[in-house]
Amino acid sequence: MLFALLGFALLSCGDGLIKSTAGQWPGMAVAALRFTLGAIGLGLVLLIREGPQGFRFPRPKVQLARGFFLAGATVTFFSSIFLMPLATATSIQFMAPLLTAVISSILYKERLSPGRWVATLIAFVGVMIVLRPSFADLGPAALLPLAAAFGMSGLMMSNARAAGSGSVLLMQFLVAAVAAPLLILYAVLGHLSGMPSLHIGWPSWYVVIVCATVAVSASFSHMFVYLATARSSAATVAPMVYVQIIVAIAIGVVFYRDYPDLVALAGTGVIIASGIYLLRDGRR
Repeated sequence: MLFALLGFALLSCGDGLIKSTAGQWPGMAVAALRFTLGAIGLGLVLLIREGPQGFRFPRPKVQLARGFFLAGATVTFFSSIFLMPLATATSIQFMAPLLTAVISSILYKERLSPGRWVATLIAFVGVMIVLRPSFADLGPAALLPLAAAFGMSGLMMSNARAAGSGSVLLMQFLVAAVAAPLLILYAVLGHLSGMPSLHIGWPSWYVVIVCATVAVSASFSHMFVYLATARSSAATVAPMVYVQIIVAIAIGVVFYRDYPDLVALAGTGVIIASGIYLLRDGRR
């Protein structure tokens, strides 16, 4: 359980570091650099661990889908934490498992109990509660974390289809290697759009160090979660994911002076409760 808590907490710490680069470099460029460095690092580790024969591309369409969804989720999430409190964006991300259940029931005809439909609808109410102040201030841009949740949902479904295609390390490398060039393309298109906020200049050393640190910490967090799952079970580890929201709130308060109001906390609680119900229902 300690490995799971550490792994999920590290993810929010990484998001907190990324947020610190707001205003220094565009979110798209930060995402591109983070995954480029991550792909290079994972590629080197894969080469050392499995040798040249370790570089395979099984089920190409599924791997491309994984990279596409990860790129979309990352660029929208990074952009969202530049604009709103970290805890707000993080809590809305937890719509992803609920969205995955609903979309899977539609695309793959998987049975979805009435309780899951109700939980999803209630979670959407929670999202609207959480987004209430942000939507008033930011307009449609406040929907970025919800778009990120849809991207993560697509990644979850793609990961399920890729299961068993290769080692965990290969799967991590492939999704980063596919996402990185897509994120570079998004960043270049943003730069060419002429929008000042998307202009890409030379990054400061701080931005480079943050991206490298997050690339490494994310790999460790996934490793810790994997170890936790291997030593216990997915059912035991899954509820630990909600520590991310607690850590995100703490980081926001301590480093960014983002104090969530009671209404936002209530909305976050609704999302968490819906997610926990989904986990419990899935075990039956």
